[in-house]
Amino acid sequence: MRKEIRFSGFGGQGVALIGFILGKALTIYSEAEAVMTQSYGPEARGGASSVNLIVADEWIDYPFVQKPDILVALSPEGYTQCRHTAAENAVIITEENLVTPFDGDEVYRIPATRLAESLGRRVVANMVMLGFFAAVTGLVSVDALKQAVTSTVRPKTVQLNLQALETGYQYPVEKHIYRSGS
Repeated sequence: MRKEIRFSGFGGQGVALIGFILGKALTIYSEAEAVMTQSYGPEARGGASSVNLIVADEWIDYPFVQKPDILVALSPEGYTQCRHTAAENAVIITEENLVTPFDGDEVYRIPATRLAESLGRRVVANMVMLGFFAAVTGLVSVDALKQAVTSTVRPKTVQLNLQALETGYQYPVEKHIYRSGS
């Protein structure tokens, strides 16, 4: 098993944290190997941001994502910049209220920001997306993610982050084929 994953968004959305927690869940709280690289635009917040992970059941000999098998887009720019890099049959997951997929794309969508706002803090939209990622892909258990979240975030934010993770995990998983004008 080898999967290439790319999370894309903009600075301030917690894309790097998603990658770190997922990598930790896979390597420390599961039996997988993983490597992570990240890229930022020159801006501290609002610029392009992406995190790439390779996950495998054996030693990873080349640490750079070539054609992601899974693309998660949290921003319109992240989607348009990274969509063409994804493998032909890639699983595509988008932030429903921010990203408009290309015509004909089959995507899994979740209103992560709106769900995070309903929990009281927009900042946990990344954890909502991470929970949804786990539900869609089955690549990592929600229990491993919960352990990684608990051991990573500040103690006073653990409960909110776990609640956001669970909210994303419980969101209905449906594949949508995007048609412009519909």
